[in-house]
Amino acid sequence: MNYQIREEAGFRYVDEGQGDVLLLLHGLFGALSNWDSVISNFSDRYRVVIPLLPIYEMPIRQASLEGLVAYIEKFVAQKDLHGMMLLGNSLGGHLAILYTFKNPDQVRGLVLTGSSGLFENGMGGSFPKRGSYDYIAERVAYTFYDPKVASKELIDEVFEITSSIPKCMSIVGIAKSAQRNNVAKDLYKIQVPTLLVWGLNDTITPAEVGHEFNRLIANSELYFIDKCCHAPMMECPDRFNQLLDGWLAGHLVSELVG
Repeated sequence: MNYQIREEAGFRYVDEGQGDVLLLLHGLFGALSNWDSVISNFSDRYRVVIPLLPIYEMPIRQASLEGLVAYIEKFVAQKDLHGMMLLGNSLGGHLAILYTFKNPDQVRGLVLTGSSGLFENGMGGSFPKRGSYDYIAERVAYTFYDPKVASKELIDEVFEITSSIPKCMSIVGIAKSAQRNNVAKDLYKIQVPTLLVWGLNDTITPAEVGHEFNRLIANSELYFIDKCCHAPMMECPDRFNQLLDGWLAGHLVSELVG
């Protein structure tokens, strides 16, 4: 998928299409490319906006979920976005939840896939070792049901990140912040329609985490994708997009009818 990475007021982002806004948030080791299939499938009828989160560039004292939510708030204000459908994978889902808590009037609907916030088995249960390419390759493959989805390009990207001491320090800070920010007791506050799409074989946020989100968010629908792990929009894009398309169309139509 070819799309332009724009730069404005210190933000780097994708902004494709027109219409109702889909704001997409990537995870801790994620990138804009994680959402390629969503951009290509939805930008013909929605405005797809994806900020590149400054996970590895934040000053260490600001490396937290609170700091990232503040960044998203500034980005939304800069782009003058309103009435968004907010989508998040992994850490991005966690950020989407926290943003919705703080800005309920800005969010029309929420889509969570493999979201942290209740429980997360980070990097397969261990901290990323610096300097070991084989270890990083193994951990990246652990994120997918089919290890072949872990391309060399993706492994190289994560290896570069974990080879940097400052970036590793930011990762640790944000990971600790995520552990502190358990959202279970506050999920009742989410009143907007919520779509939960989970890989049935998720090793990072297992299937029971999806069930727990479904139990705690009143107006939520949960779907599992078989033979799929932690990033359904990457590993099973056709099924993910089918679920998202039907859910978006149903809720936007129901708003118009209502």
